Amino acid sequence: MMWDERFSQTEPVYGQEPNSCLREQVAGLKPGASILVPGDGYGRNGIWLARQGFRVHTVDLSAVGVERAQKAARDAGVSMTIEQADLSLWRWPLAEFDVAACVFLHLAPALRAPVHRNVLAALKPGGLLILEAFTPAQLKHTSGGPKQVELLYTADILRDDFQGAEVLELHESEIQLDEGRLHRGCAAVVRAVVRQNH
Repeated sequence: MMWDERFSQTEPVYGQEPNSCLREQVAGLKPGASILVPGDGYGRNGIWLARQGFRVHTVDLSAVGVERAQKAARDAGVSMTIEQADLSLWRWPLAEFDVAACVFLHLAPALRAPVHRNVLAALKPGGLLILEAFTPAQLKHTSGGPKQVELLYTADILRDDFQGAEVLELHESEIQLDEGRLHRGCAAVVRAVVRQNH
């Protein structure tokens, strides 16, 4: 699997620092909030969140990524739940988390909408979903992301996926990425912050 191969490299290909959008968004969260991070790879975002005192549960498809995240969490002295699972088959919790963070979690259209529904359903009423993903405009950049347009997201796609929830922030923009060798340079992204109202 591509992800196993990528995460088996000794170099942290997406860097060790957390995603900058995530860092900004969690600044105002209450200490000890519970956070779900689907698709956290080798754990860079989850481990950083755990270091900030949040209760963290990460899930990733790659056994190599999960093993590496578990070791990194032990080395960092943080306690968190790190699970290996296919998000399309995982038994999603209901109304359990204060926050969910989807950082560059790119899924095929048939998986994307149901996974996004499940992410929302995993949030407690008032819970927040924080998302950053590449848009189709990313295809002209060399700063990472899928090369198949159907794996890229737009604000309109996300608005459809998150119908029924309160959209607090949703916009496409060009940013400078500096997250390891595979995420560096000018990038076209969509960012969303959505509140679960049910």
